[in-house]
Amino acid sequence: MILYNVTVNVDDDVHDEWLHWMKTVHVPDVLATGCFTEGRIFRINVEEQQGKSYSFQYRAASMNDYERYKNNHAPALQKDVINKYAGKFVAFRTLLEEVE
Repeated sequence: MILYNVTVNVDDDVHDEWLHWMKTVHVPDVLATGCFTEGRIFRINVEEQQGKSYSFQYRAASMNDYERYKNNHAPALQKDVINKYAGKFVAFRTLLEEVE
């Protein structure tokens, strides 16, 4: 199992609109690619100097599924977020592989 984690810090002035859009548009669009079996959103409970932070976790059955997402879908989906909220968030991505 592969866990694709996207950690995001979003500015307070767009937080509510951004979170609603992420829940109702972006995450469903990511899941609609068929590359992930599950997607979850976690609020990171730390005191921030500014903004709020979240972890978006997507589970893929295999590395091939993740690679298909990365190569065929990620650029357009990431561009959508940038076009809508440029300069209002920072994000970094982590790829984890389950050890059995």
